[in-house]
This record gives sequence, C-alpha cells and structure tokens, in this order.
Amino acid sequence: MHADIRLEDPASELAQSLLQAYFADRAITFVGGAYTPKPADPATLRAPEGAFLVAWDGDEAVGCGALRRLSPSRFEVKHLYVAPAGRGRGTGAALLEALEARAVELGADEVVLDTNAALGPANRLYVTRGYESIPAYNDNPNATTWFRKPVSSADSAG
Repeated sequence: MHADIRLEDPASELAQSLLQAYFADRAITFVGGAYTPKPADPATLRAPEGAFLVAWDGDEAVGCGALRRLSPSRFEVKHLYVAPAGRGRGTGAALLEALEARAVELGADEVVLDTNAALGPANRLYVTRGYESIPAYNDNPNATTWFRKPVSSADSAG
C-alpha cells in the first residue's frame, strides 16, 4: 500500500478523532501501570513549529503522526498511529518517512521520539528505519525507550 499522506490541522475534528483512537489503543496496550495520555498542544504541531499528517487509503483515514520542534534543528515525532485498517501495509513506515521529510523542510538535522517497550511493532519500525537508542531526553512517564535519527536533505530524497 502506498498511503496518500496529507497535512491536516491538528485541531480539526478528524485529527482529534484519530488522536482519541490512538490514546484509546495505547491505554489497552500499555504495560507498566496507568497510562496517562499526554496530547501535544495543537499549536505546536503547525508550521513552522511542527506538522500533523494523516495517512489515507482511498477516502478512509488510516493513520496519523505529528511533529513538533524541540530546538531550531531538532524535532520530535509524536502520536504516530496506524488504525487497524491500515496496519501491516507499510502505513507506519510511510508516515514516518513523510514526518522525517517534513522535519527536514522545517530545518531539522535530527528527529527524536519516545515510545514504550510494549509497542513491539513500533520499536521494530524505528530500528529498521535507522533510529538509534539514546538516553531519555524528556520525563514522559509513559516512555521506556528514546530514539534519535539524523536527517538531512539527502535522506529525504530516498
């Protein structure tokens, strides 16, 4: 599947419904105590500080992912989610690639993210896409693993 990936306003009804599905899914799969949703402020997910992307399969939204600026050249991937209808077809990888490309457009030389060890497919995706494990860069109580990937204009061309 080659998902059609488009920018979306992070405060839109569609974006908020995808985020609610993401948080509900995370609560079910979370290991290690109570899951506390930490939604990013929609204002931080709009250019030039970030982006919110939606993956489409025809007329069905099947995933989302966000990006927010942490420093002039460091962006964080947030809320990467693929709905059951989009799983196992490369949607997550397509979203991650599109987020990395958008980060480069906004001036990034690296992207970081945090995740939980219970999310096996997500952790495998990050490792296979060139992310390396790093020490914690935030105090997210839901995270057990932190990753970093250098990005550049040459990376986005691939």
